[in-house]
Amino acid sequence: MGTEGPRTDRLGLLMEQFDQAREMAEVRLKGLGDEEFLWEPVPGCWSLRRREEAVTPRAYGPGAWVLDLGAPDIPANEYAEIGRQVASGMTVEEIAADWSVSVARVEEVLAHTGEPEPDATPVTTIAWRLAHLHSCFAGQWEWTFGARREPRQLIDFTPSASLALDRFWSTLDRWRESVGAVTEEQLDTVGFSQYPYGSDPNDPYVSVVWGSNLELVHHMAEIALLRDLWRVRGELGR
Repeated sequence: MGTEGPRTDRLGLLMEQFDQAREMAEVRLKGLGDEEFLWEPVPGCWSLRRREEAVTPRAYGPGAWVLDLGAPDIPANEYAEIGRQVASGMTVEEIAADWSVSVARVEEVLAHTGEPEPDATPVTTIAWRLAHLHSCFAGQWEWTFGARREPRQLIDFTPSASLALDRFWSTLDRWRESVGAVTEEQLDTVGFSQYPYGSDPNDPYVSVVWGSNLELVHHMAEIALLRDLWRVRGELGR
């Protein structure tokens, strides 16, 4: 009789990491209500808003509710990624198109020396972080296994926390099923994912899957912290 232990192949490790991250996320998000979902802990937050109340220049979504998005730029915490893109063979023009910025902005980043100044990025709500994750996973699935429709028109955002979560888990299920079936050859294929908002077309698919897991883990950690702050908001004077 053979014995089965934990998988140690590349895809097995990545899928186990994803499954555990999702399990923790589901536990951490139980009981999320609509007021908490849209809670803005400080002035000037990015969030999910009615289309007519959008406060950012590139807020997007196909329906009545849109997700805040500011003018395109390369944040300081991504300067190292620009260096990696150059090292991978991308041209300055390709990098500019990838980030939706000018060639001059990319050249400015490449010429930067020393530690970059910290980003003055807005605080984002639980609704924003969850919608951002949903949009990323839906878009990456669409541009790997689907018809490659416009990523920012795929998700009909909703102010209902329970509905947003139901739709999000469904999207993760679809992503998990498709990614879990890819072959070793596909894992090594550069451009297996053509998702246009990132470096997917220039990366082997195993790197894309790794990056998707990282996105899930770090945004869910942020959401968990916001839930803690919501719980003690009275003590914070909010």
